[in-house]
Amino acid sequence: MARTRIVVIGSCHTDLTVVSEHLPVPGETVLGSRLMRAGGGKGANQAVAAARAGAQVAFVGKVGDDEFGRATLANLRREGISTEYVGVEEQTPSGVALIMLDKRGENLIAVAPGANARLKPADVRGARRAIQAADLVLLQLEIPLETVRAAVEVARAVGVRVLLNPAPALPRRALAGLLADLDYLTPNAGEAAALLGASGQERPEALARALARTGVTAVFLTSGARGVCVCEEAKCWRVKAPRVRVVDSVGAGDCFAGTLAVALAEGMPARRAAGFATSAAALSVQKAGAQPSLPRREAIDRFFRRHGRAILG
Repeated sequence: MARTRIVVIGSCHTDLTVVSEHLPVPGETVLGSRLMRAGGGKGANQAVAAARAGAQVAFVGKVGDDEFGRATLANLRREGISTEYVGVEEQTPSGVALIMLDKRGENLIAVAPGANARLKPADVRGARRAIQAADLVLLQLEIPLETVRAAVEVARAVGVRVLLNPAPALPRRALAGLLADLDYLTPNAGEAAALLGASGQERPEALARALARTGVTAVFLTSGARGVCVCEEAKCWRVKAPRVRVVDSVGAGDCFAGTLAVALAEGMPARRAAGFATSAAALSVQKAGAQPSLPRREAIDRFFRRHGRAILG
């Protein structure tokens, strides 16, 4: 089977992670056991996840003309990802994420966007040729919203499906009119509540059904260890998360989104695609680091064969 083509338009950061016994409260200093440095950013994480899951991936983004930016480009290329449409901004730092991680895998994250904030609609339009050749375009919200809207417009104009991971969460008014132009949406419960202007106390199924009524073809609402609620047209399914030992949950949502994009581009039905992506995320949380933890296709297939029946219910 020919490899599917995915274009990921989004952010790339360098993750600097400190591991400690517990996460600090305001005003508290904690000593960490070690410092880890790895590639990160929702866009780059999802691009690497898609590439390792078997897709041919092109990345559209921005880095600074600095050590972090050069390392990011080298890392993407090592993964076989095309960086033809990654711009280098002079006198602008690359994006950096500062992460604190405790022994249970919980985390605190602060992001300095740097060059990611310079990704403009014109950069997306300049990648029209790659988008037109793609099976699916994958987006997140760590880049300017006007650039996300431009990406959806270009994809729609050339007839390519769009998957939006609406993270970090934005209020409903920010995405007004955009949801109906999407094919797939992958929020968590908090992001879904923000999109709907809801309280956040609603059941995942209710949130997923409400989002499906906005015009999105299929909604994949993730709830961590509680699994995924999939709503497509009038049908909804619960996809279970397998019980695994969690080492680090950073990047699990990106792993799910990137792997889901590949499964959907390959033609998997929505429910099975969610089970496949859930398998990948379950593998990722068992290792430390966002990109270092992302599994390869052979491991995902093997895990899904073993646990697929239980996952799909």
